[in-house]
Amino acid sequence: MTGPLDGIRVLSLALNLPGPLAAARLAGFGAAVTKIEPPAGDPLRLVAPGWYAELVAGQRVLTADVKTAAGRRLLDEESARADLLLTSMRPSAAARLELPEIVAAHRLAWVEVVGHDGEDAELAGHDLTYQAVAGLLSPPAMPPVPWVDLLGAERAVSAAFAALRARELGAPATIRVVLEATAMDAAAARRHGLTGPDGVLSGALPGYAVYACAANDFVAVAAIEPHFATRLAEHVGGTREELTAAFAAQSAEHWERLGRDLDIPIARVREWGAND
Repeated sequence: MTGPLDGIRVLSLALNLPGPLAAARLAGFGAAVTKIEPPAGDPLRLVAPGWYAELVAGQRVLTADVKTAAGRRLLDEESARADLLLTSMRPSAAARLELPEIVAAHRLAWVEVVGHDGEDAELAGHDLTYQAVAGLLSPPAMPPVPWVDLLGAERAVSAAFAALRARELGAPATIRVVLEATAMDAAAARRHGLTGPDGVLSGALPGYAVYACAANDFVAVAAIEPHFATRLAEHVGGTREELTAAFAAQSAEHWERLGRDLDIPIARVREWGAND
């Protein structure tokens, strides 16, 4: 099978999550990805080896300290073969590696994944702090998944396509993906009242909520459009009281089957890692 990035060569220096996830997505679109990791390896491999293996599958992974002379030679050689450079480091670190000069010398498209920009460009941060700044946390609970890293990775994929197109046109082809800005964009739903205590996507609507079922199970109901809401009211209930009583009387599996039969978005809430 061919993909839209067949023939495109990506060189990745990106570690942890947003960059490697973006690189895996680009490989899925057909790009040939070469990753250079430091001698200590990618931290993701230590904490989530299975996910790491998924993300680098099919990629060429090299080990080198690009701060040394030998590592710099390897970096330059691989850059000469590449079309796109993908990084996830602070601007000062990129400058110390002379990446702007390497990008210019080899006419590379460049996607920089950074935490912050502007006067805060050197500020340390990770997914948790970006979510905190954007108001996405509900203390003291920790977020169930690293939302900002995941969204940042998808934004990096879009940026890669745009940077490659700009390179093709002879235009400036460096795009910076700022994770703090990604978090602020993700928080727009809360800022505009779509989510939050009284938001329509936070349980204010009876037809868009989570309900307890028999056997200590739960279902998520997303009948927000009029045709879904009408079917839900006809076959299950229209008010929160009616829905609460109806769902509690049957198993989650029953309601999930009913949703499929009647074309109503109803799904059993599964535990983490459950495949049934």
